[in-house]
Amino acid sequence: MNIRGKVKVLVLRTAGTNCDKETAFAFEQAGARSDLVHINRLIRKERTLLDYHILALPGGFSYGDDIASGKILANEIRFKLLGPLMRFIKAGRIVIGICNGFQVLVKAGILPNLSGGFNHIEATLSLNDSAKFEDRWVYLKPESSDPRSRNNNCIWTRDLSPVIYLPVAHAEGKFIPKDSATLKKLEQQGQITFRYSGKDGEKPSYPFNPNGSVGDIAGMCDPTGRVFGLMPHPERHIRHTQHPFWTRIPGRSEGDGMKIFRNGVEFIRKV
Repeated sequence: MNIRGKVKVLVLRTAGTNCDKETAFAFEQAGARSDLVHINRLIRKERTLLDYHILALPGGFSYGDDIASGKILANEIRFKLLGPLMRFIKAGRIVIGICNGFQVLVKAGILPNLSGGFNHIEATLSLNDSAKFEDRWVYLKPESSDPRSRNNNCIWTRDLSPVIYLPVAHAEGKFIPKDSATLKKLEQQGQITFRYSGKDGEKPSYPFNPNGSVGDIAGMCDPTGRVFGLMPHPERHIRHTQHPFWTRIPGRSEGDGMKIFRNGVEFIRKV
């Protein structure tokens, strides 16, 4: 991939997305150029995915989360844009889905894509065990920080701290794999990127696992390590002053989420 000038990010938006500007800003702080593009412009071919290096599906409540969170947008992508998206991924470009964007990627069959070819929907994100909207900060343990983990593949989660702190805001964030074989394969292939944890990385209970996700899973990547989704919001913690206790943590200049965006931009620059 021959990069001239700035890395270009397409932040996808549609009715109900509401974290698009924050996501675009985070990428710009990481040194990229971001464009907010409505999905209809891609469907009408007024813009093409291959004009960009990174595709970001931001958080929000696309189409009011009718039917189920992210399901309508997932179907729109699956039945109207799957071909261009497959070409985008096969060309070595990268994708991030945050919260509603993660729900969309999973429900469109783009993640985890264990079987390849985007042919099967292998998991879902369902109602939180608490049966309520969870708006709180959580601790996350990157699997790449665990020496026992096989996950060193995801380009988005490289060189993160052993435990990071990000906010969640969702009602349907419980990750449920299709079956136990699917969960086992996710672990064997190193596709799990984040698990909810306690403050020191220990196994969590509610509210540290805010939704009851199977295996405490908070994020994952595809087999290539370039397509990545997570329920927490890294774009809401790119500056240290966004931390709820920032005055008690001296000597920090940026939030835990910033490294994720910088990893994506730097990966494209080095390709």
